Amino acid sequence: MSFQAQLQPAGQLASANPVRLPNESAAYREARTALLAEEIELRRHCERVAEQRRQLPPGGEVPEDYAFQGPNGPVKLSGLFGKHDTLITYNWMYGPQRERPCPMCTSLLSAYDGEMPDILQRVAFAVIATSPIERMRAFAVERGWRHLPLYSSAGSHFNRDYAGETPDSGDNAAFNVFHRSGGTIRHFWAAEMGAGSADPGQDPRGAPDPMPIWNLLDMTPEGRGKDWYPKLSY
Repeated sequence: MSFQAQLQPAGQLASANPVRLPNESAAYREARTALLAEEIELRRHCERVAEQRRQLPPGGEVPEDYAFQGPNGPVKLSGLFGKHDTLITYNWMYGPQRERPCPMCTSLLSAYDGEMPDILQRVAFAVIATSPIERMRAFAVERGWRHLPLYSSAGSHFNRDYAGETPDSGDNAAFNVFHRSGGTIRHFWAAEMGAGSADPGQDPRGAPDPMPIWNLLDMTPEGRGKDWYPKLSY
């Protein structure tokens, strides 16, 4: 609260913005200044949420050191951390029951592939699916992915425990963050926004939205739309 009390009001910051663009009208500038104030407030709210997330109490200790199959052979969950104490996992909807992977997951992971060399400087990251690792790697080659760390969870309970999957549910997309301290691995955070928390007329999504494409399209006059989604090919 004390930090927030020291902040200059967003409206004042927006009004002091010196940017003016060619041939803009007074009505445009007035509306844009009002929008800028809201954007500043949104940035501040995102920071408050991130701080609240960082202050979560310790999560549950993982029930087992799950076994995965990586490109170089078997590896345990503890081995996915490498040199880091924090591990982000993404459950990719590419189980053996799927002929082709989920286009939305694939769009997201394609964006992350380019960012992965930077991400791995700060945390460990693992893309997990129940398909055999050879199948996952074959699609990565087809897609041109170069940096995503891929692991098969086939035969383990990881997807059941941390992606809410059952034998009848198929595969689910899931973000999870784990933290290691003193040799103990605990769950830190999971993306829990879904269909049950979606607002009317909106697709279920997180906040901030993890998909870069939607954030980019939200900057445009057409927006993200209501009936367009990424595809595997065009």
